Amino acid sequence: MVHVCIVGAYGSAGVAVADDLVDAPEVDRLTLVDDGEPGGGLCILRGCMPSKELLSAAAHRYQARHDHRMIDTPEVDLEATVATKDEHVANYAAHRRGAVDMFAEEDHVEFVRDTARFVDDRTLAVGDRTLDPDYVVVATGSAVNVPDLPGLEDVAHETSRDVLDATAFPDSGVVMGFGTVGLELVPYLSEVGGVDLTVVEHDARPLDRADPAFGDEILSLYREEFGVEILTHTYEQSVERTGDGGVRLHVEREGTPETVEADRLYLFTGRRPNLDRLGLDRTELAPEPGWVTETLQARDDPRVYVVGDVNGRDAILHVAKEEGFTAAENVRRQVRGDDLRTYDPTDHYVVFAGASVYPYARVGHSTASAEAAGFDVVTATRRAEEDGVFETKAAAEGLASLVVDRTDGTVLGYQGLHYHADVMAKTMQVVVEAGTDVRDLPDRAYHPTTPEILDGLFRETAEAVGR
Repeated sequence: MVHVCIVGAYGSAGVAVADDLVDAPEVDRLTLVDDGEPGGGLCILRGCMPSKELLSAAAHRYQARHDHRMIDTPEVDLEATVATKDEHVANYAAHRRGAVDMFAEEDHVEFVRDTARFVDDRTLAVGDRTLDPDYVVVATGSAVNVPDLPGLEDVAHETSRDVLDATAFPDSGVVMGFGTVGLELVPYLSEVGGVDLTVVEHDARPLDRADPAFGDEILSLYREEFGVEILTHTYEQSVERTGDGGVRLHVEREGTPETVEADRLYLFTGRRPNLDRLGLDRTELAPEPGWVTETLQARDDPRVYVVGDVNGRDAILHVAKEEGFTAAENVRRQVRGDDLRTYDPTDHYVVFAGASVYPYARVGHSTASAEAAGFDVVTATRRAEEDGVFETKAAAEGLASLVVDRTDGTVLGYQGLHYHADVMAKTMQVVVEAGTDVRDLPDRAYHPTTPEILDGLFRETAEAVGR
């Protein structure tokens, strides 16, 4: 009798595992464990879905503000925005809980709403019970990362969770963290909340996974279109509370000490694997770099699988789901004694930057990563303003690039920072994963639309490769 226990059954990765294993002939017993309240998973409750609800309001205001045909710039009703977000999130979460409840209706499946922790290798304490499953799948997601900064414990600060529920904002704020969360919420605070923001950026530019031109474009866009001050080459040193209840952040900017004062401190410093309550110190598992293999097994125990944000590999919803399905398949393969599948997805990354009017998307290689991998490449870059359709959308900023193998025309990667770049990412994923020769791609749209920016990239790189 094969028993599998999924710890973190409400999240996207955990549900994917359960969905695959619930009817699997190799599994005789399936235990689902989650202590989430109300339950539904991070993405639904506090992640991508509620944030996109808020960003849509910012996008409407931004585009109205930049459209000379509009008589007045509308103001966003924050109470209505948060209420709408809450209603939709409640519906999404109820649907997710319903799926887990449906799994639990099967005779061989049990759902336990409680906290699970290891007490020995693959031995779990769940409430007042002890479970000894044959396989454990850890899918506990991620938690807010709070940096170790002197003085922070004495200063009130807000994270993305607070911003998602806010119906009022301060006059000014200083932001620590300019990764995905910061890139998405900074324009929201500026556009909808009218917050005068100063952002601390450690490097020369944000978007570490992008070619430099895209990070530079973000800097220009945020400074000019959203009025945000961004301090590059700057590092936080300490923080303190001011006499009027605000915050004073001490930084070092290009080697020179400076201070930034504001009404509020926002921590958008990313997330970390949610491992604190698992009791891994009672097992052979050591959560360090490389602790999860390409088959999604824990390096130190091949019958423990670690999927989703908790493994620290790539904190993206769709990756979590794919990892869940891959892990479930590998559990079944392992039971049968078959070879296991590796999970090595095409690099794909989307940030709903610029109030989601100017999202950044990357699929496959950037120019830098392709050259580092040894490819001889042709790169074409095109500005959004070169295609008049973007002007008709009152969103004429941004750029896109295509990376192609010079020797055989294979499309290696696409990057876009422009209106509808997120929508084009799926098309380019198909092109990249299929290993398509750019010369075989149609270089015309069926109707004048924003994807015409791709046509120009296809033509330029095809000509460089040689038709």
